[in-house]
Amino acid sequence: MKTDFDQFENDRMIDDPMNYKWGIFYFNRKDARIVVPKRVKWMGWTLNFGNIYTYIFLILIIAAGMLIGKVYR
Repeated sequence: MKTDFDQFENDRMIDDPMNYKWGIFYFNRKDARIVVPKRVKWMGWTLNFGNIYTYIFLILIIAAGMLIGKVYR
């Protein structure tokens, strides 16, 4: 169960400019989430490149796209 402190900590990590590479890629190994809201919430979501599961997720998405491309060729 998420507490108010957890939400505050998550918001603090997202707003911290030190958690961004080149100012656009969210990279925070302390944050366990794969998908996180962007700094400006109405702009959507982004990936946490500090989490190893993000790379697995991206590889699966690319592999699925390649497989679908071969099947429907």
